[in-house]
Parts: sequence; C-alpha cells; structure tokens
Amino acid sequence: MTATGSTSALKREIRRASRIDAEVRTSVAIVGAGACGLTAALMLHDVGIDCVVLERDAVPSGSTALSSGFIPAPDTRAQRAQGIVDDSADRFAADIQAKAHGDAAPALVQAYAQAIGPALDALQQRHGFDWIVLDGFLYPGHSRHRMHALPQKTGAALMARLQAAVEAAGIPVLTQALVDTLWLDTEDRVIGVGYQRPDGREERLACDVLLLACNGFGGNAEMVSTLLPEMADATFGGHAGNDGSAILWGEALGTRLRDLGGYQGHGSWVTPQGALMTWAVMMEGGIQVNREGRRFHDETRGYSEAAVQVLAQPDGIAWNVFDTPLLALARGFPDFCEAESVGALRRCESVAQLAACIGCDEIVLQATLDVMGMGYASAQPDGRSFSRVLAAPYFAVKVTGALFHTQGGLDVAPDMRVLRQDGSVLPNLLAAGGAAGGVSGNAVWGYLSGNGLLSAVAGGYLAAATAATAATAATAAKLIGNLKESNGE
Repeated sequence: MTATGSTSALKREIRRASRIDAEVRTSVAIVGAGACGLTAALMLHDVGIDCVVLERDAVPSGSTALSSGFIPAPDTRAQRAQGIVDDSADRFAADIQAKAHGDAAPALVQAYAQAIGPALDALQQRHGFDWIVLDGFLYPGHSRHRMHALPQKTGAALMARLQAAVEAAGIPVLTQALVDTLWLDTEDRVIGVGYQRPDGREERLACDVLLLACNGFGGNAEMVSTLLPEMADATFGGHAGNDGSAILWGEALGTRLRDLGGYQGHGSWVTPQGALMTWAVMMEGGIQVNREGRRFHDETRGYSEAAVQVLAQPDGIAWNVFDTPLLALARGFPDFCEAESVGALRRCESVAQLAACIGCDEIVLQATLDVMGMGYASAQPDGRSFSRVLAAPYFAVKVTGALFHTQGGLDVAPDMRVLRQDGSVLPNLLAAGGAAGGVSGNAVWGYLSGNGLLSAVAGGYLAAATAATAATAATAAKLIGNLKESNGE
C-alpha cells in the first residue's frame, strides 16, 4: 500500500553522496523529540552512545503531550508494587492481537509486549519516573490492570518528565530544526540529514545511524483523505508535525509500508471546547446518545472505533450521559477537569431537563434509560449489559469523533530496522513509534487502548538497542580503518 497523492508541497528529499559536508557528527541522529525519540535518547545515553535529537518545534510536545499519557505494560515493578502479579508479555500480546482480530504483525506484537515492561522499569530505575498503575477499571480490550501513568495522569506531564530526564543527562536536543533531507550513500547507508532553521538556513548533521521517530500522517489532510476517507472531515486532535514525512522518505527509498488504514480515533472529543474526555466513564456505566436521545453502539468495544460511530450520527454529534458516581470518576482525570472548567459539563436534575439539554424527545430518552435496566438480566441488542441504571441528577457532555494519530507507516523488523520491498533490512535506518507500522492492524477497530505510546516507548527502547550495536560497530570499523591508514595499508 502506498501514500501516492500525498501533499506535493511537502519537501522531503533523498540525496545520494559518498560523504556529507556537515557541521557536526554524532553516532545516532534521532528525528523527533516525542516519547519515542526521547526514550531512545535516554537508553542510548545509559549505554554510553552519543546522540543528537532533532525537533521541528521550538518546544518538544508532539502527539505525546496531547495524549492522556497512559502506557500499557505487563510484569513491571509498578504492577508488582500494587499487587498485580498475574500479568505477562504473552497475555498482553494476546490482548493486542485479539483487539486487532489477529491482523497485527505477530513479530512486532511480541517484540513490543516483551520490551515495554523493561523499558518502563529502566525509566523508573535509572531516571526516576514514578509510575502508577490505573487499577480502578479496565480499559477496552485489556484483561489486566496494566495502564501506567505518572501521578499527574497527562501526556503533558509525561513529556515534561522525559524532557527533564534528557536535560539532566546532557543529551543535546536541537529544536526548530525541520529535517527535510536524508543523505545516503550508494549502498543505502544513511550518512546524515539536512534540516532547515527558522531563518531559512540549511544545516547538516552527519551520523552513523538514523532513527526516524517523527510520527505518522494524521496532520496531512491530503494523505488522510486518500488513505482514511472516513476521517477526511473529522476533527484532528493530534499534532501538526504528523505530516507523513517518514512515509514520504520511505516511498522515495522504495521501502515497504504497512497498515496505512490503521489509526487511533476517539469518540469522546469534547466540542466545542476541544478537549479529550476519559473513556473510563463509558466503561463504568456511562452511555452515548445521539441528538434523538438513542444509544447507537456498544461503548465498551473501544474509544477508537467509537469515533466512526459518533461521526455517523446526525451532525457528527453525540452526548456522553452519566451520573454522580461516574462524575467523581471523571474528575480524577485532569483533562476532564479542564473541560469542565471551561463549561463543557451540563447538570440536569431530571430526564426532562436532560432531554431539553440534548434537544431530543423526552419519551425517547426515557425509553433509552429504561432499556438499561433490562441489562441486569440480559445483554442489550448491541451486546452491552449494565450493572446498574443511571440515576438523577444526570450529567452530559457534548462530543464528536476525532482522529488522533495514525498507526501505519514504514514496515520494520522487530529490532526497528526499516525493511525494503523484498524484506531485506536497510543497513542503518531505523523507524519507531508513529513513523513505523504499529500493532493495531489495518483498521480503526484494531486499536487497543495505549497502542500509540506502547509503540513509541517500546519502539524507542528497541531502536536504541539496535542503534547502540550499529554505532559501536561503525566506530570499531573507523578505528580499524584509521589504524590501517596510519600503517600505510
């Protein structure tokens, strides 16, 4: 599958040369200072490999800062500290594959499931990340409590913590450096990158290994329209830097692309305020109704596929409806508190008031709520059952469906090396996180909660191990070459 027809104005070039005239050389160059790039940089630092991170923005943020900051991982120190001792990489891999209906890349699923626990433990032990496990409810598709977060429970806090760790380690992060050119020799070996500065100057960085950690194509409207037509008119809740750069470079190099139809949507984007409302409310008994006051899907199947369901409703609008116990749960998440602070939450003392708020017929809405009671004995027609009926006062939040980030990209081996069309690996080009094909299969319903940050952190961890080995080998080869040259050989 290709991304042919993507934005022609986006300049992403491949240049060939035997050497690059660069101002600086580093062992590993990393394009993108999100969770993937910064995790990789920290892991490289820990084993004594120098690297430089190049970031297009003045302040690193990316998709990570816009996320909830939750990372699924099995068999971690944080889990065991909270008494969760029955999780494993195999169980996690099975959950990923079950959500993707068996469509996720098996080798990558296994690699991520095995790597993410050690990655979070390394960040905790070496860099002081104080992980907690959200154990009050299960996210859709997860069979164990394994969603890790920092105590602040936001993606912005996760980014701030990663940046602080990178700064403390003395790792150079070059901001306002928009990489637009990859330099390779005739044997497909990356020798450096070119990047634009805000004043238009072009600068170059030579490297022994290159890691693309620059995310997907959700911010490229033309690529979204071509590859994800059902999301063409959806709100984009991701970062503008998701412009498809990695895919464009991959196409120019003739690499294999994978799962370009996979993405993370969200059916709970608060409108018009523009904030994310936690799906925990849906999992614990909240419902979504359309403008007519009717439920229209099983909310517990997942927030990603819910985006498509919500957008299919009149005007692409739904209302999240819940009650006092669920409001208390929601208020445990900073994103919801922010949305509430700007007027997103409506309180209704009766069904009549709730119907007036939504703009629907009271009789229809009452029937929707009454049907919930039937769930005690048998499942609803859509497959969902309820443990209790919502009680007044009712609370409502107006939402729409949104696209957050894409899950397809460059096809990679389990060690994050980029694959050619014939399945062979490029010598020293790596891709991870949103730049690489993920583990959500080729459709919106394959996204298991947390797959985005799973790919970012586990991918960064794995890429660092591969880059460290390759960089060490390159250094050894140079030393041998210099020795031979000095001996006149």
